[in-house]
Amino acid sequence: MLKGKHIVIGVTGGIAAHRALDLASNLVKAGVEVHVIMTAGAREFIRPLAFEAISGNRVHVDTFKAPPGWRYPHLELARRADLAVIVPATANILAKLACGMADDLLTTTVLAMVCPVLVCPAMNAYMYRNQAVQENLSCLRRRGFIIVEPSVGRQACGDEGPGRLADVAVIMERIGQVLDPPKGDLAGITALVTAGGTREPIDPVRYISNRSSGKMGYALARAAANRGAGVYLVSGPTNLEPPEGVKLVHVETAAEMFRAVMELYPRVDVVVKAAAVADYRPRVTATQKIKKEDDGLVLELEKNVDILLELGKNKRHQLLVGFAAETEDLINNARRKLVKKNLDMLVANDVMQPGAGFGTDTNIAKLIFPDGRIKSLPLMDKLELSDRIWDEVLQLRANAGQKDTAD
Repeated sequence: MLKGKHIVIGVTGGIAAHRALDLASNLVKAGVEVHVIMTAGAREFIRPLAFEAISGNRVHVDTFKAPPGWRYPHLELARRADLAVIVPATANILAKLACGMADDLLTTTVLAMVCPVLVCPAMNAYMYRNQAVQENLSCLRRRGFIIVEPSVGRQACGDEGPGRLADVAVIMERIGQVLDPPKGDLAGITALVTAGGTREPIDPVRYISNRSSGKMGYALARAAANRGAGVYLVSGPTNLEPPEGVKLVHVETAAEMFRAVMELYPRVDVVVKAAAVADYRPRVTATQKIKKEDDGLVLELEKNVDILLELGKNKRHQLLVGFAAETEDLINNARRKLVKKNLDMLVANDVMQPGAGFGTDTNIAKLIFPDGRIKSLPLMDKLELSDRIWDEVLQLRANAGQKDTAD
């Protein structure tokens, strides 16, 4: 599985630096070509010679001093690498990566990389819990870095808590999952999922929005990625961490979501439109904060573009799934939407039902199809519902393939 791969190990200045030796040894035994970059702090804990003996390659330590045969180490390492692993990743390196700094060989190389980068944090428990460290980790996740969560236990300093470097076996397993991901029944399918609500600005501090949390869309993206699909997630503002393995596109307004979705539309096989897009926006957005007056405030609204309607009009090879959150006459409203927007399936739910409203971890849905069929599903976790939806997508694609063959 790993034989013949090129992996760069970045070692930084933490007490767990010696455990990077075990990782390098395991990778070499698996047939991996290992190159090691050590920061100045790492060399305070362990000598480069130890990694050279294990890897059989010169250790890279300086941006401006290339080993024999190397001209631009940061570029050559970045181009060769199938994967990079930063182990241990200190609070300092997390901050540098989050800020996009390039003040040493490791950070410069990471900036030039297009391969996956695994980050394995290891630090004191109080440092790990610090808000700045957690925000840096969230930033790296959003940018596509893969975080191998630290374990919990007694640390070298005597403190207890999260921050111990993950076991080498765990890191090896994660490397295998990234370089040879499990194939699922959605492998080969490219999906576009939208999530969250949009925000339509009134002035620099106020906006029009809705109660959408984004949980349903994020669950759909996670389920699709888990089953092997390539996933684009176009998301309005949420407080959720993006699922691993998806390509996240942040938007704020309905217009921004429309542009992002239409740009991606020709590239995808399936669209699941779970976002709650604002139907209207202020006709004029004030450039300064509107001051409170004794009289009431009147806002003139204009319609936003109907993204789902436009997708239906421009549908070619894509399969299109929509959502309808209703408060009354669920079936009739959903059927009208299904027909009007040229959908292949519509997921409808009554948000007035307990467990089915915005912000919950569960949902109660009805799957409605153009041929009149309705599948009523009971209360279930949104991730479970997501898998049921993807099951139906697979069946719809199979039926479409059979029809094309018959034609």
